[in-house]
Amino acid sequence: MCTTDRRHLVARLAVMSPLFVEGSTPGLGARRAPAARLGVGVVHDLVTAIVTGTVAPGELLPTETELCEHFGVSRTVIRESVKRLEEKGMVSVVQGRGTQVTDPIEWNLLDRVVLSVMIEHDDELGILDELAVVRGQLESVMAATAAGARDADDLAHLHAAHEVLVASAGKLEAFARNDVEFHAIIMRISKNTLAGGIARTLVRRAGEYSRFYGAPGPDAHRLTLEEHAAVLDAIEAGDDQRAADAMLEHISAAWTRRRLPRDRA
Repeated sequence: MCTTDRRHLVARLAVMSPLFVEGSTPGLGARRAPAARLGVGVVHDLVTAIVTGTVAPGELLPTETELCEHFGVSRTVIRESVKRLEEKGMVSVVQGRGTQVTDPIEWNLLDRVVLSVMIEHDDELGILDELAVVRGQLESVMAATAAGARDADDLAHLHAAHEVLVASAGKLEAFARNDVEFHAIIMRISKNTLAGGIARTLVRRAGEYSRFYGAPGPDAHRLTLEEHAAVLDAIEAGDDQRAADAMLEHISAAWTRRRLPRDRA
């Protein structure tokens, strides 16, 4: 990357990052961010720069010296921050060239910072659309497994959870909490800890943003209860295919009815 290109890149980073500082304050030297923000703040702002395309895949990050100067931090903080980016799969250190941004397919989307930043800057809701698809596939498999593995105690717990959900209809926070528990019981019955862990992590991260809940409409609770009942009936009947289909349809339909229109996302 030539000197002019580096200057342009640093300028773009300075615009988008509150930690970046152009120049210095006369008599005081370089301006610095509060100490508490240094490490976490540098990582967050670099992840944001990469996710938003300010530093595109294949491009090199500014040099260590440039990053130190513009963040107003030590080389140790920059090196640790770059190491965190490597762990997240967002950059690779190319010997003799520098730190290069990787293709998005390499990014760890289960990482809290990466997924949160992607959702925050996803004006088209594409990442949430993809999340609904992945969640549907994972939970449909777990529902099918649960249908073949459930015992009397499992069914009793699932029926009790459904009854609690029914009783909380119309109460937004309680209904959302009980909805999560109904799904969690099915995950536990399936004993698929990997799929359950991934699904719950995705929902937990997405749930930090209001656009995940969207605008479900006045019939949302009634429709959710009907869909849950279909899943419960299939699991109780031991019909793995019907359980999988009912869960997949539920998650897809639930996202579709609460998804915000593009002009409101």
